[in-house]
Amino acid sequence: MNILQQIVSDKKREIILKKSVVSVAQLEASDLFRTTTISLKKSLQKSKYGIIAEHKRRSPSKAIINQSLSLEEVVCGYEKAKVGGISVLTDSKYFGGSLEDLVLARARVRIPILRKEFIIDEYQILEAKANGADAILLIASILTKAEIKTLSEFAKAIGLEVLLEVHNQEELEKCLMPSLDMIGVNNRNLDTFEVNLNTSRELATLIPTEFLKISESGISSAKDVIELETFGFKGFLMGENFMKTANPGEAAKRFISDLNAQ
Repeated sequence: MNILQQIVSDKKREIILKKSVVSVAQLEASDLFRTTTISLKKSLQKSKYGIIAEHKRRSPSKAIINQSLSLEEVVCGYEKAKVGGISVLTDSKYFGGSLEDLVLARARVRIPILRKEFIIDEYQILEAKANGADAILLIASILTKAEIKTLSEFAKAIGLEVLLEVHNQEELEKCLMPSLDMIGVNNRNLDTFEVNLNTSRELATLIPTEFLKISESGISSAKDVIELETFGFKGFLMGENFMKTANPGEAAKRFISDLNAQ
């Protein structure tokens, strides 16, 4: 069992527990559930460089990244840096996140927020909306085509945008459908944790133009962004590069400044 399979196994148990504590009716009754979402896709299209800055305390591949900063400090810094959106990891066991992080982020910033989670159940999508997310992540490698269709259509029906993450051509070709807004190419091999930007380059031409292209993982320089833009990418999901510093917001600001200087 690889790490992704282990996470999904744990997630199934977690969802059963959560459903026994907070009902669907309670989620739908929350104030945030009734608020109008902010389009991540439109924000990235309008943004000059489309940086999605991530809040991530730790990961299975890097263990602790940064647990000393408050979430508010990080997300407010990202907003001041004028990023196109913010990704908030809500998995607790492997990434040190929580739904409370999502709520706190929504309370502090007015730019689009992506809930980064291992979503396998409609309940998690209701959680995302009820806790302030504007968009959700679906991961092709842990879902069937039918599941992607069901989950993405459910998300769209309650006003959330959908970013689908793929790792290879097979995953991409099995899941292109109208209920998706954005396609993210994850450059990290989840079996080996190795990162290769060639994954984005190779899959770019296979992604239809109606989907906004996002490159994820391994982007560490302005040169990477400029080059990937030539392949049609309009979004760049970056977490570790900023979070490993003492001031992620300032790191994001410097990165965008470097882009402007290119």
